[in-house]
Amino acid sequence: MDRTATSRELLPADHVIVLFGATGDLARRKLLPGLFHLAKAGFLPRRCRVVGTAPAAEALSDEAFRAHARQAVEEFGRSRPEGAAWQAFEASLSFGAADRDDAAPLLRAVREAEQAIGGTPQRLFHLAVPPAAFPSVIGLLGDTDLARGGRVIVEKPFGTDLVSARALNATIHTVFDESRVFRIDHFLGKEAVDNILALRFANGLFEPLWNRGHISHVQIDVPEKIDIQGRAHFFEGTGTFRDMVVTHLFQLLGFVAMEPPVALDAQALRDEQIKAFRSMRVLAPEDVVRGQYTGYRTENGVAPDSDTETFVALRAWIDNWRWSGVPFHLRTGKALAEGRHTVTLGLREPVLRMFPLDAQAAADGRANQLVIDFADPGTLTARFLAKEPGPALRLAEAAMVFEYGTSFTLENALEAYEHLILQAMLGNQALFTRSDGIERLWEVAAPLLDAPPAVEPYVPGSWGPERTDTVAAPYPWHLSHPR
Repeated sequence: MDRTATSRELLPADHVIVLFGATGDLARRKLLPGLFHLAKAGFLPRRCRVVGTAPAAEALSDEAFRAHARQAVEEFGRSRPEGAAWQAFEASLSFGAADRDDAAPLLRAVREAEQAIGGTPQRLFHLAVPPAAFPSVIGLLGDTDLARGGRVIVEKPFGTDLVSARALNATIHTVFDESRVFRIDHFLGKEAVDNILALRFANGLFEPLWNRGHISHVQIDVPEKIDIQGRAHFFEGTGTFRDMVVTHLFQLLGFVAMEPPVALDAQALRDEQIKAFRSMRVLAPEDVVRGQYTGYRTENGVAPDSDTETFVALRAWIDNWRWSGVPFHLRTGKALAEGRHTVTLGLREPVLRMFPLDAQAAADGRANQLVIDFADPGTLTARFLAKEPGPALRLAEAAMVFEYGTSFTLENALEAYEHLILQAMLGNQALFTRSDGIERLWEVAAPLLDAPPAVEPYVPGSWGPERTDTVAAPYPWHLSHPR
């Protein structure tokens, strides 16, 4: 296909991509469909091979792996597995089983893929495996010398506390130096994250307002309608705070709160994000509400007295010149009223109020907000007060909305995983978590992990426990409606 100059700049060098966990759920739902869409959109290298791997007990032939990929793309992909694009992608797929004590099939598959490409293609390893398998896979890559010169994508969670995060980073660093490690958080691959940077740093309208003098509070709200969907084994050992807050919501907080970087490159962006993390006050358990939806304890595999949270709302503080005194309200959970991803910046009211507000508008408090919705493809809404038509000077809420879907052609827009895989192939770490950043966040979380408040029940389909509103008080949650 014809490519624009920008597309040519984003075309990676020749690659062999090795998918560990290629028969698993993540590969089926996201990675295989995403790689095919990258190929069809013209963003995979001109010479690229994808090698799937799994333990010998789950081994597939090349033909079976290609059939598996076709089924995954048919079920979860945005692009149909058909035509010349599919034939070329399908031909690039192969499979090589690997156990720690027998990696010969994988070594052979990688060698054959590299010979088919020619030259010295870059290797990219994607660890779509449970965290418990990370040390084994990293060890295999080091022992076999496959890792030499290659890059590795590591899936969350990045540890479960400070000690485990440090141990995991140490294990990875025995084989890969930090410049070759890509800790992936799919939230950071969404268009809306890049748009936060564009909104702030490309527009003179917003950056002067992006501070404690003009913003009264910030909300990062990621409710989910789904329950744990039978994943009790994973969830009982993790919980919502470890699964969502440290890995996702704190990362978004870093992008919202960071100082302007000296350049839009990986080092400068991540330096500023980590400065924001270092300015975070450690969490106070009294600023946190943990919840558990009614019926969770009857899920198969859940202990009848489980204290695992399926919901978290908390108040965080950043003690620096830009944000001192501004609360950051974070909320996420399972089985809630809506499934949304939003960041809301509450703007301060004028010092003097010259216009009367009716009781409803005054109580609602949802005017004077900037709302970034992370739903693909996403929206940006400025909420404000305007005069109602008529002879009286009465105010009413109004909104200006920017929608990606109606403003741009989205045919080749990339989903979060696709965007991040492309950036990893290009070697751009800007949207990936650095080791010192994740360790600092576990330090911030330590008081809560050491002394978590008891979980409070909430009804599925609600907005969480009754005390949730106290976390954001005196401000309302942007997404919440009356209970």
